[in-house]
Amino acid sequence: MEVELSEVKVESEHFWWGSLEDLRGVISDRAFKGETMLLHMGPQHPTTHGVLHLLLELDGENVVNCVPDIGYLHTGIEKTMESKTYVRAIPLTDRMDYLNPPANNLAYVLAIEKLIGIEVPPRAQALRVIFAELMRIASHLVWIGIFGLDMGAMSMMLYCFRERERILELYEMVAGQRMMGTYIRPGGVWRDVPEEFFPAVREFLDIFRHKLDDYERLLRRNPIWEERTHGVGVVSADEAIALGMTGPCLRASGVNWDVRKAMPYCGYEQYEFDIPIGENGDVYDRYWCRFREMEQSARIIKQAIDNMPDGPVMSDDRKWVPPPKSEIGHSMESLIHHFKYWTEGIRPPKGEVFVMIEAARGMMGCYLASDGGPHPYRVHFRQPTYMHISALPHIVKGMIIPDLVAVLGSIDIVLGDVDR
Repeated sequence: MEVELSEVKVESEHFWWGSLEDLRGVISDRAFKGETMLLHMGPQHPTTHGVLHLLLELDGENVVNCVPDIGYLHTGIEKTMESKTYVRAIPLTDRMDYLNPPANNLAYVLAIEKLIGIEVPPRAQALRVIFAELMRIASHLVWIGIFGLDMGAMSMMLYCFRERERILELYEMVAGQRMMGTYIRPGGVWRDVPEEFFPAVREFLDIFRHKLDDYERLLRRNPIWEERTHGVGVVSADEAIALGMTGPCLRASGVNWDVRKAMPYCGYEQYEFDIPIGENGDVYDRYWCRFREMEQSARIIKQAIDNMPDGPVMSDDRKWVPPPKSEIGHSMESLIHHFKYWTEGIRPPKGEVFVMIEAARGMMGCYLASDGGPHPYRVHFRQPTYMHISALPHIVKGMIIPDLVAVLGSIDIVLGDVDR
């Protein structure tokens, strides 16, 4: 029996559609005939990894269509950055992918440096690499812990958060904050690391190597884990490229693409590391790639520490960077420069740039345009998670709801990364 559209009401006007008619072309005609069911998943559902709402069209337990509804964390970060000076906008980038703040800092700061043409000292470059890779590990640990919880491996969250806590302590040792440290600045980094930092990192790497072995034994020998990840959510290489997927989600499908190798930045060409590549493009391969990436990140960090150059951690180009604090107390010129830098800001020449980095979730791009004033004319970020959520409806068609949960967890979304 067909159902009249006038008889179908959406229970809440909070969603972006006002009636079923607004969904024509998105859901199938069967929904209009009452043959399939519409189910709201989220935004408070514990498996949605954030405030994401999914409208599911179901035939029994099989997913016919999936409509992601984003925007619940929209903060207008990009527009807000355009009202601030270039340097004062950096703390806003911390709040995008809040599990990997240094990568957000790095993409934006590299765009500024490309715009003004400033050179960064080698020691600062190495420190940037160390923190980028440390927080990549921390981000992957959160993912594996929460994803394990989704799949029934509850112990993983406790173990992974234990090691992540060590990384946050290392970041706090240098940046003064556990997460939103704004440590990377135009021209270098905020300050040099204390003497105890490198020994603490080496100690963490020694411990972490053994912990990874423990994690692998817990998961790879778990028959439930194997059953729920192998052959689920398969994405071919061509499909992954067409859907705009990057990072571990792309490499799990067999595509060898990593910005650190293809378009090196921050001296990544100096480090020896491998790019884990999957074969099947399923949930298991997406897990496997992230797991192996943590090993390679630890390998990069060790090389950076072993070959850490001496020297300053900030450029000496006084036109674009603040003076050392040691000079402010006895130099009037430095005091004036410091005051003008933080109040008026810098004025890059007119132009536009685009830079890319390899963040924890994939390729992050930053487009930055200058009109010659103290505020960015336009700031826009190309975030990997947004593309992965866009790919979700194509991946999950025909699956059952438990497998949808596995796929959603495997693409590693952060809604702050999406909504901005």
